[in-house]
Amino acid sequence: MQTDERTQEPTILVLNSGSSSLKFGLFTHSSDDESLLLEGSAEGIGRNDGRLRIKSPDGRVLVEQEHMLESQTDALQKLSSVLAEHKHARPAAVGHRVVHGGPHLRAHQRLTPEVRQRLQDAVHFAPLHIPPALALIDEASAIFGDAQHFACFDTAFHATLPPRAAQLALPRHYVDAGVIRYGFHGLSYESLVTRLGADLPPRAVFAHLGNGSSLCALQDGKSVDTSMGLTPTGGVPMGTRCGDLDPGVLLYLMRVEKLDADALETLLNRQSGLAGFADGESDMQALEQRCAARDVNALLAIDAFATAVRKTIGAYAALLGGVDLLVFTGGIGEHSTEIRKRVCEGLSFLGLSEGDPAGKVRAIHTEEEKQIARHCRRLLQAG
Repeated sequence: MQTDERTQEPTILVLNSGSSSLKFGLFTHSSDDESLLLEGSAEGIGRNDGRLRIKSPDGRVLVEQEHMLESQTDALQKLSSVLAEHKHARPAAVGHRVVHGGPHLRAHQRLTPEVRQRLQDAVHFAPLHIPPALALIDEASAIFGDAQHFACFDTAFHATLPPRAAQLALPRHYVDAGVIRYGFHGLSYESLVTRLGADLPPRAVFAHLGNGSSLCALQDGKSVDTSMGLTPTGGVPMGTRCGDLDPGVLLYLMRVEKLDADALETLLNRQSGLAGFADGESDMQALEQRCAARDVNALLAIDAFATAVRKTIGAYAALLGGVDLLVFTGGIGEHSTEIRKRVCEGLSFLGLSEGDPAGKVRAIHTEEEKQIARHCRRLLQAG
């Protein structure tokens, strides 16, 4: 088992696979928690403006490249070279963020051939995320063949959803086939629960806002409702995903526009959301710049997004009987003061306002990679 020379603890490599990005971190164990040795990200995978950056814990940039990264495996191969170059121990375990495991994989667990097959069978639940995750798992298994590999699922945190939230209003046999509300961003929400600890009040709403966005209602630290559903396409409008739609829209698109399943997939996941409102633009910073120039389509996109988030918070306040804490996280949630301000407008009756000195509204950095490392450490020690 490979250990870090300074702590004699096994090192854990975490791979956080998104639809167009790869985040990673190398961790060791110290002071009763995971300690970062190296971190980085590959953004804009598949685009000409892609970028790979690898940093030390003190922020020193070890590698920075700006060019097209054709796949996550390209980034992983470069990461492997950097680990060797900077004399980091090869990881004893590799933890993989997996967005969706389908109905049969609802707990973090060791990756076996059987688990991989179940993931393959679940591709239709998250077609944007699972195929690149499987490719990354296969590549990482080849590069780090001497390490143990674990799958950590975004859906696991939401296994506590009560039937009224998890079951959809469909005939029973669809429920039995796994057509239910799963919920996502669970590792992000888990990390917030861990970070807040005893400061987490009984009634909380977490809003993970980024290129993919969702909200979660928590009662005593447990997920009791969440905005995404069967797949990561549902809920509030996102960068390129439509969010919730009247099912009649799909019937219209099939009957009148003659769109098949693949064409619907492209439309709903890659051409809608903020990009649908704003002529293809999905980047929130760019939209805010266009808003400043009074671009009506950008204004509409931001207004619709913030309103959808605010409406969901209001619904969760009714469900919980009030909100003791509202936490924003994710790239937009953490960094966009404008979005937080717009979302909180009209929530003063709940005691929620951006910049509230009472601390009922907070922006907190999510630590998905560290949370995955915690799970991997536990599973590694359990044998």
